[in-house]
Amino acid sequence: MYSFPENLFTEVRIEKSEYVNYYTANGEVEANNQSQVIGALIRVFDGDMWYSSVTNEPGKIQAEIDNLASLAKRNEKIYDHPVIKNFGSHKASILKYDGEDDVRKITPRQREELVAHYISVCLDKSTEEMKGYGGSYYSTHIVKEYYSSKGAEIRQDMQRCSVWVGAAFAVGGVTTWGGKNFQGMSFDRLLGREREIQDELERYLDYARNAVNIQPGDYTCVLSPAATALFTHESFGHKSESDYMLSDRTLQEEWVLGKKVGNERVSICDNGNMRHNGYTPYDDEGNEAGETWLIREGVLTGRLHDSKSASVLKEKVTGNSRSDGYGSVPMVRMTNTYMAAGSDDPKEILQGVQDGIYVYNTNYGTGSSTFTMQPGLCYRIKEGRICEPLRVNVITGSVFQTLFDIDAVGNDLEIFDTFYCGKSGQTIQVSAGGPTVRVRKLTVN
Repeated sequence: MYSFPENLFTEVRIEKSEYVNYYTANGEVEANNQSQVIGALIRVFDGDMWYSSVTNEPGKIQAEIDNLASLAKRNEKIYDHPVIKNFGSHKASILKYDGEDDVRKITPRQREELVAHYISVCLDKSTEEMKGYGGSYYSTHIVKEYYSSKGAEIRQDMQRCSVWVGAAFAVGGVTTWGGKNFQGMSFDRLLGREREIQDELERYLDYARNAVNIQPGDYTCVLSPAATALFTHESFGHKSESDYMLSDRTLQEEWVLGKKVGNERVSICDNGNMRHNGYTPYDDEGNEAGETWLIREGVLTGRLHDSKSASVLKEKVTGNSRSDGYGSVPMVRMTNTYMAAGSDDPKEILQGVQDGIYVYNTNYGTGSSTFTMQPGLCYRIKEGRICEPLRVNVITGSVFQTLFDIDAVGNDLEIFDTFYCGKSGQTIQVSAGGPTVRVRKLTVN
């Protein structure tokens, strides 16, 4: 498709994105936007330096290639470079979203009526404590192309759409925002969710009315699948992104493959082939996605790589080089990361707790040697039963200790498509998942 210069490695990433954003607040339309963007990142590597440029005019890509090549130093052994050896050379066309399920075919009237329907059916505006409400619809459709001087020719697409309905409940001078968000790869996945939205709003209203402050201390905690998903992503998923290790000898020594790092009940996987938000059949270096088991039965068995990290650490690429758009340089990122299901019944997991905390959902979290989790809704567990809602500011623990302190893993694995992941100034959509788990001790404030 392009004329690539000899004795240089050249790659071209082209991306065409179409976005829709519709949002209403208290019955008024606050946003109703639709946009289309096309652009390309061109990079040339001579073994010592990368030369790059960005253009929004596809017709100028060849001129950009020629200009960058004039700046680089020709290298007859460029394809023997250990990093370039790891770039893909696949030819593939994977277009799954250009048929009847194409979200670009959803009309403005359809999305507006969906939001209006859910607000009308699911919100009781006579609720005294309700001080505001809103609803939104979002969709994106992306077609990506990748070409390189190694012979790669890849076309693939991705799309997602979502709907959200929420409300603000004010009780005793404290306002609680709550609602329900659904995402899917097609519009039909957003339909028929009335009961789920109503249940979630009722849960938040009950929380606003009845939540009491937690007494800070160490508690046995039962994490719902949603909370386990956050823990898995933040506390361990990021540790598995190998570019963090390249300049950190301590981290390399701590995370040696084959080392026991958790309870034998714990297994964690990243898989870019799953049809969730992290779906990435080919990454931004032309490599196929893989199923990478990061932990198997408590033992560290793998980590996530791009071409550079795999070269430095002398391991195989895993198809995890991703960027947040055509104008950004890719880096090691998660795709769909989850803790595998165990064999325990979630009801029996709860029954094994005399006095503890149930974490129903979370707002955000961070992960390093110590992880933090900011819960949305929490409940007291008394004698194996979920009781009154609790106001909890933060839950913390040592990543290393917590992986060992997980003493029960449920059989109720769920994958959640509502995760955004930030790293080094780039934000991408991923999915995370897990089952109900029980942790013997976490610090709750």
